[in-house]
Amino acid sequence: MDMKLEVVVVPVSDVDRAKDFYERLGFREDIDFVGGDGYRVVQLTPPGSACSIIFGKGITSARPGSIDRLVLAVHDVGAARDDLRSHGVEVSVFHDAGGGLGGGFYAGPEARAPGPDPQRRSYASYASFSDPDGNVWLLQEITERLPGRV
Repeated sequence: MDMKLEVVVVPVSDVDRAKDFYERLGFREDIDFVGGDGYRVVQLTPPGSACSIIFGKGITSARPGSIDRLVLAVHDVGAARDDLRSHGVEVSVFHDAGGGLGGGFYAGPEARAPGPDPQRRSYASYASFSDPDGNVWLLQEITERLPGRV
């Protein structure tokens, strides 16, 4: 049985502000539907992604800003950082201070070393940014996929 992640719900407090933010980052609008009783759903897709995000009114009871670490794969974390900064987004680039892979997922700020992985290993360099509500996104540099992950 195949299962593909299709949509992630992102809790936001201001739908128009969130829509503007994500569209400035190049997310494509798939739908912006307004229904009765104040219901509204906005679906956007990150560039090159098969998975979309949805937010709106009447979509979720989760607290706005409660998402911690949605991950976007990028080929060049420095270029991605520069692109985000050109759109007014604060971005920090880091790697696991212990030299491991995957440290961006579990390492707190105290275990992060600034800048990309010195060896530029795939899966070892990260960038982090937040949307206007504080939902945290990670960019993970992947230049060569692990076997079975193509």
